[in-house]
Amino acid sequence: MNMGDLMKQAQQFQQKLAEIQQELGGKTVTGVSGGGMVTATFNGRSEMIGISIEKEVVNPEDLQLLQDLVVSAVNDGLVKAKQVGQAELGKLTGGINIPGLF
Repeated sequence: MNMGDLMKQAQQFQQKLAEIQQELGGKTVTGVSGGGMVTATFNGRSEMIGISIEKEVVNPEDLQLLQDLVVSAVNDGLVKAKQVGQAELGKLTGGINIPGLF
């Protein structure tokens, strides 16, 4: 394989990667805690795009519970968003995990 072919393949890979990243922006996942009392919604690029907190868990006397539920929902959503991203990128890389891609 000559250098020209290698550069062409690299450009194609980069273009496909950009397309996948754009598509990931349109996918959503939701992290949940407290039996659905707190939800955090992320796009496939691991950007939080929304949070929902049921009023029943808002207790000024127990802010620690609310904080814990928010952290749990956010972490759950991040894990799910990462899984979606890795699955989509795995299609491009043939399942090979390339550090730094996601």
